[in-house]
Amino acid sequence: MSLSPGIYFMSGNSAVAEGAIFAGCRFFAGYPITPSSELAERMAARLPRVGGIFIQMEDEIGSIMAIIGASWGGLKAMTATSGPGFSLMQESIGFAAITETPIVICDVQRAGPSTGMPTYVGQGDVMQAKWGSHGPYEIIAVSPSSVQECFDLTIRAFNLAEKYRVPVIILMDERLSHLYEKVRVPRKEDVIIVNRKLPKSKKNFLPYLADADLIPPMPPIGEGYHFHVTGLTHDERGYPKIDPEVQDRLVRRLCDKIRYHADEIIDIQTYMMDNAKIAVVAFGSVVRPAIKAIKLARSKGIKAGLINLRTIWPFPEKIIREYAEKVHTFIVAEINYGQIVHKVRESVNGKAKVVLLPKMGGAIHTPEEILNEIMEAR
Repeated sequence: MSLSPGIYFMSGNSAVAEGAIFAGCRFFAGYPITPSSELAERMAARLPRVGGIFIQMEDEIGSIMAIIGASWGGLKAMTATSGPGFSLMQESIGFAAITETPIVICDVQRAGPSTGMPTYVGQGDVMQAKWGSHGPYEIIAVSPSSVQECFDLTIRAFNLAEKYRVPVIILMDERLSHLYEKVRVPRKEDVIIVNRKLPKSKKNFLPYLADADLIPPMPPIGEGYHFHVTGLTHDERGYPKIDPEVQDRLVRRLCDKIRYHADEIIDIQTYMMDNAKIAVVAFGSVVRPAIKAIKLARSKGIKAGLINLRTIWPFPEKIIREYAEKVHTFIVAEINYGQIVHKVRESVNGKAKVVLLPKMGGAIHTPEEILNEIMEAR
């Protein structure tokens, strides 16, 4: 069973594992890679106790294809990896997107590029999460900033995957994965757990015929429904059809089922933004030093606030645009050399100044570094 309600002391990696089990995950396939290995180890120990299955695969490609197969078999499934392994998974993420397979991938980001600094923190996979595979498609990516959020947002990741039939990525980072904190596990009845939509009848069933919400129902293979699952452009039957009109219809729906529901999916958290003139935009491990910096700035009479991106994709463009009418400067603090800053700048569209505060070298920003940038911007 999932953990009993109560307070536990655990790492970010363990909290993701327990959140997944709480959400109903019963299949995990993975390959060891720093700094996500402890997550797989936790799942290896816990899944057999709840009637689930853990498989260590030969590599990350095998891992993601295994969870895609498990999902079509009717199980909630996930994998975990880090930068190099995430790169290997990209083709299969595109396959999951076009076949509308609900899966969850936890990417524990580390300092790159390439092998980089495997045991140090980074946030360099943000754009890869969105654009890593080829062709037009949409995914969802969430970003926790505390160990509690590792638990909570993992449950949300599974709910989003099941509801929208889409790959969902948990963009965590090394610092958070190895941080130990208290985690409150709620009662099961106090949490909404979403399961995928099933068709009303087997008669005349078309596996890719969407309802008005643009999302087709998804029964498991082996229950008497007729299926054809392919990465080729396919019609509503699932049969390959290399036809411009079919391709246009399919791609529009794959993208629009996320775009049209963006307001329901997007989740941000703000801090002291009511009268802020300077907005710090941050996610993951950077959120806490940003809050400290804002408190220090406020003590000096500077009206600064925080926008915490708990959902990175789809990006909260409308929210950033609205704040651009009120603030004069956005400071984007990220542990890379500039990725989310481009989306902020695009959303602001010249209405406010946008400043990048990058960080490399395998460390997170200090409150003093963020405060200095706020002081420059006042």
